[in-house]
Amino acid sequence: MHRLLQATAFRNRERAVANFVSLEPHLPEDLRSRLFYLVSASADPDNALHGLSRFQHQKPADFQRIAASLQLLLPLVTVFANTRFLTEEILQQPEWLEKTVLDGDLHRHLTPEEMELRLEDFLLEDGTGLPSALRIAQFRRRQILRILLRDVSALGTLAETTAELSNLADAILNVTYRHIRDELIKRHGVPRFTDAGEVTRMCEFSVLALGKLGGQELNYSSDIDLMFVYSANGETDGARSISNKEFFKKVANQYTDLLSTYTAEGMCYRVDLRLRPDGRLGEVCISLDGARHYYQHRGRDWELQMLIKARVAAGDKTPGKELLDFVEPLIYSSTLDFSAVEAVSATRERIQEKLHQRRNLSKELDIKLARGGIRDIEFLVQCLQRLHGGREPWVRHGGTLLALFRLRDKNLLSDTEYSRLCSAYEFLRHLEHRMQFEDDRQTHVLPQDRDELEVLAHRMPAQELGSRPSASQLMTRLYEHLDEVREIYERVIHAQQPIYYYGMAAPAPPAGNDEAAFTPPEQLRSEPADSNLVRFLDQRAPNLAAAVSRANLKRSSKAFERYLEWVVPNPEWLNWLDTDPVLTGYLIDIFEHSLHFSDQMMRFPDLLQELQKARQKPGVDAAVEEALALEDANDLRRFFRREMFRIQCESICLGAPIFSTLSRTSALADAAIQAAYRISVEQVAQAHPPLSASYQPAGQMMVIALGRLGMREFDLASDADLVFVIPDADAAEQQFWTRVAARVIDRLSAYTREGFMFAVDTRLRPNGREGELVQQESAYKDYFAHRAEAWEGITYMKSRAVAGDVDRATQFLNELQDVDWRRYGQSGRSQKQLRQMRLRLEKEQGPENPLKAGRGGYYDIDFALMYLRLKAAGIFFKVLNTPERIDIIERMGHLERSDAAFLRDAAIFYRALDHGLRILSGQAEGCLPQSPSQRDMLAELVSRWTPDHLHDQPLEEELAQIQDRTREFFDRLFAG
Repeated sequence: MHRLLQATAFRNRERAVANFVSLEPHLPEDLRSRLFYLVSASADPDNALHGLSRFQHQKPADFQRIAASLQLLLPLVTVFANTRFLTEEILQQPEWLEKTVLDGDLHRHLTPEEMELRLEDFLLEDGTGLPSALRIAQFRRRQILRILLRDVSALGTLAETTAELSNLADAILNVTYRHIRDELIKRHGVPRFTDAGEVTRMCEFSVLALGKLGGQELNYSSDIDLMFVYSANGETDGARSISNKEFFKKVANQYTDLLSTYTAEGMCYRVDLRLRPDGRLGEVCISLDGARHYYQHRGRDWELQMLIKARVAAGDKTPGKELLDFVEPLIYSSTLDFSAVEAVSATRERIQEKLHQRRNLSKELDIKLARGGIRDIEFLVQCLQRLHGGREPWVRHGGTLLALFRLRDKNLLSDTEYSRLCSAYEFLRHLEHRMQFEDDRQTHVLPQDRDELEVLAHRMPAQELGSRPSASQLMTRLYEHLDEVREIYERVIHAQQPIYYYGMAAPAPPAGNDEAAFTPPEQLRSEPADSNLVRFLDQRAPNLAAAVSRANLKRSSKAFERYLEWVVPNPEWLNWLDTDPVLTGYLIDIFEHSLHFSDQMMRFPDLLQELQKARQKPGVDAAVEEALALEDANDLRRFFRREMFRIQCESICLGAPIFSTLSRTSALADAAIQAAYRISVEQVAQAHPPLSASYQPAGQMMVIALGRLGMREFDLASDADLVFVIPDADAAEQQFWTRVAARVIDRLSAYTREGFMFAVDTRLRPNGREGELVQQESAYKDYFAHRAEAWEGITYMKSRAVAGDVDRATQFLNELQDVDWRRYGQSGRSQKQLRQMRLRLEKEQGPENPLKAGRGGYYDIDFALMYLRLKAAGIFFKVLNTPERIDIIERMGHLERSDAAFLRDAAIFYRALDHGLRILSGQAEGCLPQSPSQRDMLAELVSRWTPDHLHDQPLEEELAQIQDRTREFFDRLFAG
């Protein structure tokens, strides 16, 4: 222990020694080793050890009980190492920690409704059931303890953390409002009003949340911005009648006083009402008509913009919803007009300048208000929402992260802009949280003390700073994010430069509101590439210039010229293209047939090297060992990007067979998962070691792929359906492996400046979203033997092991298939249940996704093959893709030769069609494109991957015939 004490980087070694000496006599050797191991691995060993020493001294019996429990000891050390204000709570009331951990809610987030029920129960504990400032502050702190443990232990994402903090506030607001309103009704009666039809109605009251609470992105310690709206003027119906206005003013004043009263447990929330109509000078609450009139005639631009985040958080829904529906057309511009944004931006620039001058005098860095900070990201998102929300209602959302995703989804942000803004926002919010939950204090100013910065760095999530964080690394990463956000902000808002659409500048709209005159980018047809750049190439690279001229580019000339501007300064690249006409043809082919990959080449010009590899050594993929040797997640993302690009280039340019391409893409995804698994195990072992010091984590957890990846039919922009299983013998380390699984998911699916690999979907585990992320083998077998529906069990027939203990996982899947076969394969129930499931998917998803879920779509084939395979489930195969499934079923006598031949053709056609759509846009699409030019591009691509008889007529006609025959086969099979 003394050697451990010397090895650990304590800031105050004298205090650490004193704490160690006071603790050591009270600990048996095994407990001592475990405890000090956890302390040394914590974010702040000084405070962790000091908290333990105080705990043992003040409450020795509680200390011995909690320290002896592996389940409680790690959360105890986590609290002491991360937060002073909760340390004080635990020292006074250790039962809080025990209840929080043993209730079993650390592995899931609570809804507002669940929070409300718990608050009501909590208020009943003192016998009154009434909300006092002290009681609701106590409840808030108990819930903050649970949320913080989930956050710091990597059991919840940033989005889940902010959502839970918002849910907690919503619950407190709703319960508190109901109690205050009920008490006032006892005195004054029910507030009522007469509507336009002369009908007397009860007057309702809405609590609107704005700002971070409105966007459901609340901090640990934050003001809550509220606005109060009631239905209409009138009066109460009690003996001591008062006007509705007076009634709800009493509600609002008592409400804010109760929430803001300082108690021994701190205050619950600081309530800010300054965003209401007329600000500080306005009424504390306002009628619905009064609010409508204000925003229609007097509302300023910044007031309209801040309503983007508004939502009804408590009280009655109707008045607030009616107000938000009324103001929505005022918020969102119907054309790409920067005038409204400029008005808000000018005001904001003046505020920023004053704040910047003030901060410069004190040398402080405010991560919220600094250039490129949290406020800039939120402001940028809101500006883009205002500009485009009129034409694209999809981008209207109060949450910053989801709004960013939707802006990217509509091509209003490029992949690079999206990944940089998301990465910066998540980093800054994580940093903000760790600054605030230390003392439950609203702060955004970075500490200047070096030791405090070191502690802050160690408290950051491992995915942000790696396994060996430091103050210098924290500051370097922080300034990188600020710089990247500042650059995007200046270009998009300040300089008003347009955002690029697949590498091409989106055209400016016509003056006025003539939207009919606006031509979307995909309909532009550029003139032949005879620009100055190409004429310049006549001298430097005449063969390349001639090839470009002959190509007569129709769809991509401007993007291609822009890419050539990257090539010209690089003599090696220019020589490749000038001396190799085949390579030049490949490059032109990509720009003409893939908006997605042309954009990728614009963002990463060195992908030309991968295109040359595809030209020189087609079909040769990087070894899995290359991915497994990578030490950094960003290196893995770069590897994945390069390999995916090269595989897809061969698909486009060489017409590689579709199932061969899908197999190679699946192997690439396998390699990425295996590498992410190895990196994650190492990082989690360092940041959050196993409970047992003797446990050696390696490959015990099994990672199993289902769906397309399970069948080795993974494609560009596919989601990976993964589940995580551990042997029963490793159940004691389930929390460790849960962290590893969460880290694997993050490494694979995070959007970063290096791009995005693929999304991970874990909902196919037992009990779906409600089930634990990592479960034991016995839990799976029990679930599928007794509770799983037919479609769930049969889904696992498209599964295989991809990482961890692959041999054990394969045997486990074999045993699971036996369970499925015994339960479903020997009865007729599965036929009926599968048909019902398929038809339900057609009804729910068919209109939006006709190629897969519609009548005669690919799901007809998939469900039919699952049912037919079930008849032979006693025979286990490690992996079968769709053509192999058809072959096996035909050989077993369950398919006629003619049906098998058709299903092979249909599978090839559907996969080729789906692949072509992904090549075009970089996304999974469920229907044919509307643009004629894109349909032509798609038809050209599909013809490269299908036999002649599947593209000897227009694409739409071929599709209709295949859909009809597919449904005829499905109906015939499931009619029996």
